[in-house]
Amino acid sequence: MFAVDHRLLARLEPVTKRVLIVDPNAHAARLLTDLMKALGAREIAVEATDSRALKTAAALEPGIIFIEHSGPGLDGETLARRLRRSDLPCRRAPIIMVTAEATASSILGARDAGVHEFLRKPFTSADLQRRVENVALKPRDWVEAVEYVGPDRRRFNSGEYAGPGKRRSDRPVNGAEAIAAAKDQAMRILASALDQFDRDPMQAVRAIREQASALKAVAMKVSDSRLAVAVGALEVSLASGPATKATLSAPIGGLLAMHQAEPMKKAG
Repeated sequence: MFAVDHRLLARLEPVTKRVLIVDPNAHAARLLTDLMKALGAREIAVEATDSRALKTAAALEPGIIFIEHSGPGLDGETLARRLRRSDLPCRRAPIIMVTAEATASSILGARDAGVHEFLRKPFTSADLQRRVENVALKPRDWVEAVEYVGPDRRRFNSGEYAGPGKRRSDRPVNGAEAIAAAKDQAMRILASALDQFDRDPMQAVRAIREQASALKAVAMKVSDSRLAVAVGALEVSLASGPATKATLSAPIGGLLAMHQAEPMKKAG
């Protein structure tokens, strides 16, 4: 077992105090349990299947979740997607996928399922600690769309894969660019959510609400009254009964038209 500085344990505690491990291999689950106890975990639940994991996640509300990539009764990527698209309080909890099969396709599949980190077996205590520190101390922006729900994939760091799909950082270099990037992403997700509304209405509405909140924050930060009014119209539409593609088309269309007109105004 390894010793960890008590100051670091205190910083990790909000994430590590309740842990869910999903692994049909009892020996592997026990090893991970012991290592997480050394990192300050107080409550640890172990499940072997998708269905049991979802029930336990609802009851435990874990701060971090470890999922084996595959096994009898377990599809790790499917479970990660179900957690991300659920209404559980822990739907945004960091997920670390663990497997001995660390191929490029499995790593990218985990990333696209909404996983925060990828941990290859066999791993050392130092490997585990680095992954836990990453998710606990380096929070990533949340993306709430229709096709994808999870942490910003541009900052995915498997620690194993260094191919073309992996970038160390894709974040803007200054505040103005960060605001512009956040606004642009929210607009793109709004357009996509409206386009795919009939495919998954519940997730589309959730994505639209999230982008409305993000755009409202941008409007307040840059004192953009026109954007604030347009976002307000969308919020009114969302609050005026069950949202449909028809009721959301006008306010979202207004926001998108405003956004598309901005480059032309600057050029003029």
